[in-house]
Amino acid sequence: MTGAVFLGAEGILYAAFLALDLLYPGSGWDVPLKYLSIVLCFLWAWKKGSGSDGRLMTAALGFTLLADLFLLVLDRWYLAGVSAFCVVQVLYLVRIAKARPCKLPLRLTLRAALAAAALGGAWYLGALDPLTALSLCYFTLLAGSALECLIFHPPFPGFGLGLILFACCDVCVGLQNLFRWFPDAGGPLVAFARVGMWLFYLPAQVLLAQSVERK
Repeated sequence: MTGAVFLGAEGILYAAFLALDLLYPGSGWDVPLKYLSIVLCFLWAWKKGSGSDGRLMTAALGFTLLADLFLLVLDRWYLAGVSAFCVVQVLYLVRIAKARPCKLPLRLTLRAALAAAALGGAWYLGALDPLTALSLCYFTLLAGSALECLIFHPPFPGFGLGLILFACCDVCVGLQNLFRWFPDAGGPLVAFARVGMWLFYLPAQVLLAQSVERK
């Protein structure tokens, strides 16, 4: 599979499922297209990755597939799905740490502070349960890595931007879940979040998959 074929296939899938999300929300026809697009990202990393970094990224995208199996395809066992995403973020942290090992104390402190603030805020709002706690720990790992890439610029083309778009996707997920704790929340921002999740998510995964190539 060449880069042009990969990007072309992802572009077709992206346009197709966004059209379904906009015109036929809730139809279910978008689910196989979305999952296939993530399968292609995994296959790209598996084919193009080399050495320990390639194996690490292939593993990360493999756990991404597992997470999306629970959260998207099966739409159940959410704790298992979010746990798989936690593994993904730990693998991305390992990748960054291997590129900049001298920054390990700083990156761990940053993530611990973000997690403590997020969990404390959720507890104060009365919105803390096991799934929320795990999701916040996952998101702080992701946000910490995205912030670190903005500051330190690890040598993986597209990796930092992929993490930022990944974080944007999860912000949309959080907005969608506002209805769970705050039924009166709504408006155009939450309506956008329904489509915005995958608007950001697939470009994020494509960038992350392509970052296995060091050119």
